[in-house]
Amino acid sequence: MELEIQKTRENPLMNRTELHFVLHHPNSQTPKRDAVREEISKLLKVPKDRVVVDNMESSFGVHDTKGYAKIYPSKEDALKVENEHLLVRNKLAEKKTKKTGEPAKEA
Repeated sequence: MELEIQKTRENPLMNRTELHFVLHHPNSQTPKRDAVREEISKLLKVPKDRVVVDNMESSFGVHDTKGYAKIYPSKEDALKVENEHLLVRNKLAEKKTKKTGEPAKEA
């Protein structure tokens, strides 16, 4: 698995670094989000809990995956800014379950 960063951009308003990447993975399946986060953290020398992979997209028959990730200065900054579903996907937060107190009333 080889990671190639296509474009990097500083976003001072959101206090993060945004990057577009291409992941080359010949003769293997599309890597899991956690493995991509690990690869980005090794390449950029930042802790894994500061990396949030927003999306990844693979094309049929091609062993390349394009993606978009964000790197925050701290985990707390990521928790303040990111949407809940992205935090859950990146294993930075637990999924919240709905309370099941009373059954729903029928009309």
